[in-house]
Amino acid sequence: MVVYLRRQLVLTGALLLVFLSCGNIAFCQKVKPGLPGMAPSKWITVKNTQAPGRIYQSFGNPSKRYKQEDVFFKAWIPVIYKDNFAVMLGPQYRTEQLEFRDTGENPLEALNNWNLRSFGMDIRSYVKVDSAAFLCVNFNLNQSGNLYNHHENVPINFTFSSVFLRKKSLNKEIGFGFMANRSFGRVTVLPVFMLNYNFSQKTGIEISLPHKIAWRHNLSPTDILYIKSEIMSRAYWINGTNADYAFRRTELDMGVTYNKQITKFFGAEVFGGYRTNINTRLPGECTGVRTSGIVFSFEVYFRSPFK
Repeated sequence: MVVYLRRQLVLTGALLLVFLSCGNIAFCQKVKPGLPGMAPSKWITVKNTQAPGRIYQSFGNPSKRYKQEDVFFKAWIPVIYKDNFAVMLGPQYRTEQLEFRDTGENPLEALNNWNLRSFGMDIRSYVKVDSAAFLCVNFNLNQSGNLYNHHENVPINFTFSSVFLRKKSLNKEIGFGFMANRSFGRVTVLPVFMLNYNFSQKTGIEISLPHKIAWRHNLSPTDILYIKSEIMSRAYWINGTNADYAFRRTELDMGVTYNKQITKFFGAEVFGGYRTNINTRLPGECTGVRTSGIVFSFEVYFRSPFK
């Protein structure tokens, strides 16, 4: 049943990307809230993130090195568009590994060799309450784990969020809401606060708590510089040799992002900074020795060619 659902998610996303994108994407993007100067909306995204220099130690053995790395893909597909209502689907795929960088036995083998994979789908809706207010709802379901060999035993996770966003002026919008997540039997409910504000034509702040705080400077109409802090959280179900367990990581990335719109429909984004580990649960008797350090990413994205 789980395998069938995962395949249907991927197949549905691929088919909709082919048959629905022609003509509707730009219209749905117009419904989105936002301020002048913010980064352009992304239709298709491919991103690689690397965090080298991590160290762990297993009981009775010397410490060993590993590198966190992941590759992420996502596309936004419009399904319904009306004057006051829009629905989009966001199929997504991530593959990740803790790459072993030493010799000898590797207790993290289940997390190595790109064994960590995630298939998911966002269902996002924007309801225009009045000329200056939106109700934004997002529902995400995903299957995340060592899916290479054990996909049939990996549970499905769910996240639901809802935010009421009001545009106070051309350069200010504020929103309140909540998010609820169920991940491998653990349920979390958190409040959500959003504030986007332009101090001038070139500078602004973008806040989306508990996820991100960013200061923005527009170097030119096609070049944007961000100084930001962003929470990154991952959870994978690992079917181990002796026992199954949830591998969880929560980390804070702080650094500088440069966004460049290269052409009208194509752009790139680079990030460099420091990743602070908040919580990491490694398998078995492995404990983290150095779980914080530098992090960098490179992303290419495509904007909708349809008007």
